[in-house]
Amino acid sequence: MSNGVKSYILGLQHLFAMFGATVLVPALTGLHPAVALFTAGVGTLVFHYITGKKVPVFLGSSFAFIGAIQLVVKNYGIPAAQGGIMAAGLVYVILSGLVALIGVEKIRSFFPPVVTGPIIMVIGLTLSPVAVDMASGNWYIAVFVLLVVIVVTVFDKGFFKLVPILIGIASGYILTLILDYLKLTGEKPLINTQAIVDADWFNFMSILRGEFFTLPAFNLTAISLIAPIAIVTFMEHIGDITTNGAVVGKDFFKDPGLHRTLLGDGLATFVAGCFGGPANTTYSENTGVLAVTKVYDPKILRIAAVYAIILSLVGKLGAILQTIPVPVMGGVSLILFGMIASIGMRTISEAELDFTHSRNLIIVSLILVVGLGVGDIAITETFKVSGLFLAALVGIIANKLLPQNV
Repeated sequence: MSNGVKSYILGLQHLFAMFGATVLVPALTGLHPAVALFTAGVGTLVFHYITGKKVPVFLGSSFAFIGAIQLVVKNYGIPAAQGGIMAAGLVYVILSGLVALIGVEKIRSFFPPVVTGPIIMVIGLTLSPVAVDMASGNWYIAVFVLLVVIVVTVFDKGFFKLVPILIGIASGYILTLILDYLKLTGEKPLINTQAIVDADWFNFMSILRGEFFTLPAFNLTAISLIAPIAIVTFMEHIGDITTNGAVVGKDFFKDPGLHRTLLGDGLATFVAGCFGGPANTTYSENTGVLAVTKVYDPKILRIAAVYAIILSLVGKLGAILQTIPVPVMGGVSLILFGMIASIGMRTISEAELDFTHSRNLIIVSLILVVGLGVGDIAITETFKVSGLFLAALVGIIANKLLPQNV
C-alpha cells in the first residue's frame, strides 16, 4: 500500500476520533452540527497555516463555551452567539500578542516537567469518566471494541497496526448492527438506520436557502458572557499543546511558538463564529490517536480536516457517522484518554524527577488533587473556572514559591 493511500486512511481515523464530540456541542447549544463540522475542518486548516504546518492537531468544538452559548442562544439568538464567539477568538489573538511580547522562555519557566507532567495526567484522567459513561450503556460492545483496538495495536505487524481506532469503530459498528438485527440490544435499536435513509445526499440546497450558514450580530451582553471564557481556555490550550508536544517528542512552545498556536486557535475560533459554528479548541481525542499510532505527520490531520469539510456537505455520510453507537465510541475513548494520562507519567519519568525531594511531591500532589478533586467552579451563571485551570494555576504558583532544594 502506497504512503499516499495510508495517509488518507489515517486521516479517516482522525475524523472518526473527533466526530462525536464536535457534533455534540452544537447539538447541546442549538447550533447546526453540519456547520460545526465545516468550521472544525476550516479552523484546523487555518491553525496549520498559522503554525507553519508543524503541529499535528485537530481543532473541534470546545466544551468550555457550552453554558454561555446556550444562554445567549436562548435569550439573544444564534447570531448574537456568533458575535460572542468571534470576540472570544479576538481575545486569543490578544493573548498571543502578549505571549510574543513576554517571550517563550519566560512562559516556559512556568511549565517545567514537574508541572506539565501531572497536568497532562489530569487532562487524561478527568476525561476518563466521560469514556466510562459512554461505555456503560452497553459494556459488552465497549469492551469488544477495546479488545479489538488492543489486539490490533499489540499483535498486528502490518498496516492495520496504524489504524487500530478505525478498525475498532468499524468492528463495533458491525457487531451492533448484528445485535440490533437479532434484537439483542433492546426494543429500540442502537443504530438508527432510518436516519441514514432519510438524510439528503447533499446539503447544497440548505446552503442556497440560507439554512446552513448564518450572519453574526454583535450584542455587548452576549460578548461579555462568551468572550471572557477564552481567558480560562488559554490555560487549557497550554496544557493541550504541551501534551501534543510530549506525544510527538517536539517542543512546540519554541517552534512554531506558543504565540503562533494561540493565534491559530484564535483565528480558527473567529472564523467559526463568522459561519455559525462553536468556538474551536485542540482535541485530546486526536492527540490520543497520535499516541496509539505513533504517526505524527501533520499532513494527516489536514486530510482529516478536508474530510470534515466534505462530510459537512454530504448529508448521507454525516448521517452514517452520527449513527455510530455511543458504546462504540466509549470503548475507543477508554484507550485514547488513558493514553493521554500515560503520556503525563512518561513526561515525569523522562525528566528523572527526584521524589525524595518534598518540593516535587508537594507540587505533583497539589496538581493531582485539585485537578481531579475540584470540578468546575461557577463564577457567574455562565462563567466557570475548570478544575484543570485551577490545578495548573496551583502548580505554577507552588513551583515558583517553593525553594528548589527541599
